[in-house]
Amino acid sequence: MKEAYLYEKKEGQRVRCFLCNHHCLIKEGARGICGVRENQGGTLVSLVYGKVIARHVDPIEKKPLFHFLPGSRSYSFATVGCNFKCLFCQNADISQMPADRNEIWGEDMTPAMLVEEAAHSRSSTLSYTYTEPTIFFELALDTARLAVTQGLKNIFVSNGYMTEECLKEIYPDLHGANVDLKAFTNKFYKEQCGAKLDPVLRTLEIMRKAGVWLEVTTLLIPGLNDSAEELKTLARFLYDLDPGIPWHISRFHPTYRLTNIRSTPPESIHRAKDIGYEAGLKYVYTGNVPGDEGEKTFCHQCKALLIDRFGFYVKKNVMKNDRCPKCDALIPGVWS
Repeated sequence: MKEAYLYEKKEGQRVRCFLCNHHCLIKEGARGICGVRENQGGTLVSLVYGKVIARHVDPIEKKPLFHFLPGSRSYSFATVGCNFKCLFCQNADISQMPADRNEIWGEDMTPAMLVEEAAHSRSSTLSYTYTEPTIFFELALDTARLAVTQGLKNIFVSNGYMTEECLKEIYPDLHGANVDLKAFTNKFYKEQCGAKLDPVLRTLEIMRKAGVWLEVTTLLIPGLNDSAEELKTLARFLYDLDPGIPWHISRFHPTYRLTNIRSTPPESIHRAKDIGYEAGLKYVYTGNVPGDEGEKTFCHQCKALLIDRFGFYVKKNVMKNDRCPKCDALIPGVWS
């Protein structure tokens, strides 16, 4: 256990957490919505500091990040817990463990051990992923700061619900992020995730302004967030934020507590991709459709094939630093 960052002590041994936009007011002996931050005698503590539930060396494309050191390795890890309650969570066995089973598992690991393993794995980055990195922020922050001293970069794969104070605390040691923009209605966020839309939009704006390399993912769920009108509004928001932000549109498969809805038809993914390009976005990718043309990176200016992918595997990369070798267009991203 470790005393939590970003909280305030209140009267009656209560504490107010400022880590995410739930701003939980936690009475003595209770936990926040995430299930891993507990008020112990008026002090907020992290119950998952150093308790690593999963760690793997992944291709960076699995995050997914397609414009951040393509073809490189990313040392990826997580603890249990999450500040969302998504009915369609693909990692619910670990993200919802504290809520569903009232248990906290994990292997004891220090930031130094994580960074050492990352370096030995020849990874270029550490990814804080699988669950929500905000809820293990103390471990993430301490690890990120150490990683930078070893020449490694840091990536959050996040639901985007962290506060501005949280982002300021880790910046500039956060170099890239893939943020889930799960839908573009409060109704979806409330009913499917137990959250709100606006804080996520604000996080995207803050990250973009701060210079964190940003990519966005939307899991397309039939009948819930896949209407043409909603997708057009979402795509317009991204365009206004920055037309160079890659948008990943992923195929849903029934899981966890959302098993009554069919898998997303590939044609719905392709329609959403078209909507993104029609809105003016330069890079729109398809996910969970292996072999699809939407996995490849094309120059936004001359349409030349720059990076040929199959799933998470980079078959060929003809990028010339940050330029298209055919027309010399600048391709936004982190390439070296």
